[in-house]
Amino acid sequence: MKITLIAGARPNFMKIAPMIRAIENAQKSGKDLHYRLVHTGQHYDDKLSRIFFEQLNIPEAHVNLGAGSGTQAEQTARIMIEFEKDLLANPTNLVIVVGDVTSTMACTIVAKKLNTRVAHVEGGIRSFDMTMPEEINRIVTDSLADYFFTTSEVANQNLKKNGVKQEQIFFVGNTMIDTLLKHLSKAIKPALWDSHALKSKGYGVLTLHRPSNVDDLDKFSTWMKVIDEQAGMPVVFPVHPRTLKNFSKLAEKPKNIITCDPLSYLEFIYLLKEAKAVITDSGGVQEETTVLGVPCITLRNNTERPETVTLGTNEMIGDHHDSLGSALQKLNQGAWKKGAIPELWDGRTSERIISRLLQLG
Repeated sequence: MKITLIAGARPNFMKIAPMIRAIENAQKSGKDLHYRLVHTGQHYDDKLSRIFFEQLNIPEAHVNLGAGSGTQAEQTARIMIEFEKDLLANPTNLVIVVGDVTSTMACTIVAKKLNTRVAHVEGGIRSFDMTMPEEINRIVTDSLADYFFTTSEVANQNLKKNGVKQEQIFFVGNTMIDTLLKHLSKAIKPALWDSHALKSKGYGVLTLHRPSNVDDLDKFSTWMKVIDEQAGMPVVFPVHPRTLKNFSKLAEKPKNIITCDPLSYLEFIYLLKEAKAVITDSGGVQEETTVLGVPCITLRNNTERPETVTLGTNEMIGDHHDSLGSALQKLNQGAWKKGAIPELWDGRTSERIISRLLQLG
């Protein structure tokens, strides 16, 4: 069986790494399984791409499509054009796409137009917020895919409501958690830990990148002010490239927010596991903090990962700064919920995926 794996952006790398290991283990046990890794080049900066391949021991991609940056349409078009060439030259039995980035949607469309089966890892998740590019990517991908590997029963139900048959859906768990659990013991203390005298459970972590939070300077300034004045601890803020522009425009720089460049995966999970709390608008961070048992304050009105709220340590506070102040007060009073780990988020998801693919043939 021939499989083509698609990766394009940072979250993809963490999801494909354990699947590659599972494929290689299946090969060692004599299974007739071969893969081709296609890097679309959606993330091309070393901090967002190459270093993740190195730290996660992902083999060099068989091809890099070199999509680069640009508008949603420009990036989608380049990925589709280049992947069509690659797939025509390298036919496969199945294309596996992961997550919800532009590459996920673009490669799914190409594969289906070339009559190639598609499996969507992390299928069925929904925010029901059509202002999010990721939501559009999810809907398009799930409307075309043949098989769905899901992270929760909620995702299963979302798919069924859209007419997907039960025999196409496989509840397997979360591949991102496979990577997290495997690499926790290898986490690297970032240089800023010592330079800022950070201590375990004595600081917070902040990640913000969604347009709704960072593109409006007034709103972004308010977030920074509330965090700076009410967190009650230093807060480490690895600044996403799209956030840096407005951060540099702040009239008054925060005193208790420690900014840094984007961190490598192993440095970032070190910060996460030792943090007292995390403030974020990232879907992946909601999952990681739930498994690590770290309180998570999410600056969004919705989440495509509801299990991190109903079961985990995550709380959605919307986009009102008063709600953030109340959440920080609750945190500092020691009143945050404990949380639990969702079903099958156990580090063995990729094994289940590959086992099922071998059955499908």
